[in-house]
Amino acid sequence: MPKQKTHSGITKRVKVTARGKLLRQQAGLRHRLEKKSSELTRRLSGTTEVSKADSRRVKKLLGR
Repeated sequence: MPKQKTHSGITKRVKVTARGKLLRQQAGLRHRLEKKSSELTRRLSGTTEVSKADSRRVKKLLGR
C-alpha cells in the first residue's frame, strides 16, 4: 500500500510544537484593518491552539 501524503495546504497553516500541540494563526488580520480597533488587531495577532473539535482532522491531514 502506498504511503499517505501530508496535505501541503495544512502544513503551511499549522505548526506542531514539541509536545504535539497544533498552533494556528488567528483569522481576520488580512484586510480592512483601518476599520478594526487597535485592541482587536493586537488580540488577533499571534498564534492560538487549534480547537479540540478540529485537531483530530488536522492531525489526519498532517499524517499523524
